[in-house]
This record gives sequence, C-alpha cells and structure tokens, in this order.
Amino acid sequence: MYSIGIDLGGTNIAIGLCDSGLNIIDRDSIPTNSQRGPFAITADMAHLTEKIITRNNISLGDLDFVGIASPGTIDSENGIVSAAYNIKMMDFPMAEEFKKILPIERVLIANDANAAALGEALMGAGKNTKSSVMITLGTGVGGGIVIDGKIFAGGLNPYGAEIGHMVIKHGGRECTCGRRGCFEAYSSATALISMTKEKIAELKDKKIPSPLVDIAEKEGRVTGKTVFDARDSGDGYAGAVIDYYIEHLACGITNIINIFQPEVVEIGGGVCNQGDAILKPLREIADREQYTKTIKDKTKIVIATLKNDAGIIGAAALGR
Repeated sequence: MYSIGIDLGGTNIAIGLCDSGLNIIDRDSIPTNSQRGPFAITADMAHLTEKIITRNNISLGDLDFVGIASPGTIDSENGIVSAAYNIKMMDFPMAEEFKKILPIERVLIANDANAAALGEALMGAGKNTKSSVMITLGTGVGGGIVIDGKIFAGGLNPYGAEIGHMVIKHGGRECTCGRRGCFEAYSSATALISMTKEKIAELKDKKIPSPLVDIAEKEGRVTGKTVFDARDSGDGYAGAVIDYYIEHLACGITNIINIFQPEVVEIGGGVCNQGDAILKPLREIADREQYTKTIKDKTKIVIATLKNDAGIIGAAALGR
C-alpha cells in the first residue's frame, strides 16, 4: 500500500507519494496562494494528489490514506483545522472537504511541526529511537514530541507541544503570542536577526568600526548568517551576539531535556547550517546545566537531516 503526504505551507503545497517504507517515490508542488481561502487550497491538494497517483499508475484503492501536515491548531480526531491564521482557516473541516473532491476513506491531519517531528523520528536523525523532540528554528520556534513512534500533542486537547512558547526569561522580550520572555523570542532565526540588527545599530551609534556593520552594509540586508560571517572575520561583537543567542537556545533545550528525557533532540532550520559552530557550545552548556549531568546516558542533541522532506514523510506516516 502507498500513502500520500501533503505539507501545506504558507507559500507552497508540497506532496509526496510514499511506499510502505516511507520512501518518497514521486513528488510535486504548487504555490499555496493562501488569499484564495480554504476551499480552493483543499481542492488544489486533492487535484495534485490525483495527478500524482495517475502519473504513477496507482488507483485510489492502492492508497492506504492521505496525510496532511497543516500549520495552526489542528483537531486531528475530527480532521478540522481549528485555527491557521497565515492561510486564513478557522474551524475548517479539511478532511471532509478533501474527501468530497477525492473519495478516499482516510484523510488524516496533524499540525505541521508535529508531522515534521514524526518524519524526523521515523526516517531522519531520530530513526531507531523510541523518544525524540524536534525543534525548528525559523520565523518562530516550532516543536514536536514523538513517543513510541506516535505524536504527543497534549492530554486535555490536541494543541500542546508549543515548545516555542515556554518562558525562559520572565519579563523578557515580547513574543508574537503576547507573552514576554518566550523561547521563541530568543531562539528563533527571527530573534537572531533582531539581535544582530540591534548590535549593528549600537555600533553605528557609537561609531565603532566593525566587520559586522561592513558585512551587513555590503549585503544590503541582515540574515541569520550575517553574524556568523562577521564572527569568522574576527569580530568580537558578533561573537558576543552568537554567545548570547546560544545561551538562550541551550536554556530552552535543557528545559526540554529535563522534562522529557528524550533519547534525542533534533534541531532544524537555516541557523543549523552553521553545524558545529552551533552544536559544540550548545552541547557543552546543556551537558553542564541539565539535571541529569552526572548520568552516563544523556540526550543527544543533533541536527535534523530530512529538511523539507520531514513534513511530507511525517504526514505520510500519520496512519501507520
């Protein structure tokens, strides 16, 4: 049997046809064009699914299920997108609407971060483990918890695992959720860029020469990579920004380790392209500060490996 994994994003819809081993054997994508609303988006997902199975000479009967990884708060039990603001969905019965266009018995939906965590746990850096937590450092801080091959999304309701919104500094930086001091406000790629811009403004105001300022002006913008390039040029001010960022990232990850004691924590996002420049100091701090620092078997902190395929594979695994 085959399964379809759909990764619904704010910019693109990516779909993969997976075999029983969760290998992607064909894929396709189209722009989301989210301004058109949920019905048009769902229709696009169904039509692209039909296109892929037809292209591979597969019938609907050969499909075990279709899995959808969607942003927002998801009522997985009832196939409803409860709230996804960036794609303008509120209490939308996505599974039901999908079935109206493509009559398949099982259409399953999960939060996109949870699905990506499942994909990474089954086929990526968490493969062959029983427990893992994935953290994605992007516009925000996404997260997903996988225990015994299943997503843990909460007890009272399925809206848990919002790792980015635990407070790591009381009264700290304002977060998009309305609280202050959230993990996301210090450890997202957006936060790193904001910290870099603040340091650049300070250096300019004090008229202090710095490779950080020079690189930003030459490139005409500030990205998550800017501060690392400046540090590699010998800029101590850039190094201080990176140290501050990693200290807070380590704080959040150490909290996660203390709560869940997972076998592995996978971190993903463009910031992780820095490799050991992130991992080495991060591991050192977490090893020193975690409650289980004297125990032999410790949580491994690794970089996620599936990248953009994590959501597709995780969605394609929802019904297994």
